[in-house]
Amino acid sequence: QVQLDESGGGLVQAGGSMTLSCAASGRAASNDALGWFRQAPGKEREFVACISWDGKITEYGDSAKGRFAISRDIAKNIISLQMNNMRPEDTAVYYCAAGDYAVTVAWGFDYWGQGIQVTVSS
Repeated sequence: QVQLDESGGGLVQAGGSMTLSCAASGRAASNDALGWFRQAPGKEREFVACISWDGKITEYGDSAKGRFAISRDIAKNIISLQMNNMRPEDTAVYYCAAGDYAVTVAWGFDYWGQGIQVTVSS
């Protein structure tokens, strides 16, 4: 079992920045790829970004490219998602996820955090 604890959400104005963090612990958590997905009300869960267990491979969803950056502290097994130039459409519940590989689909991840609300005001 892998436990994922998200932090850092809240309210930000459009054009602002915010950093989300996710601490992974439990069985083989250090060997897992970690990623972020988000889900806005009435919409499907959307891939945001992911990073491999060693931090060497990163992938971004179209909405995140050029604005968001994912990073990993391997020693602490914490990932961060730096979000810049935020838009109202970034408003969603953001979920941290863990899986065997750094993939861009939700079914590729086995463990999920509880989610954290991010709201971008216009």
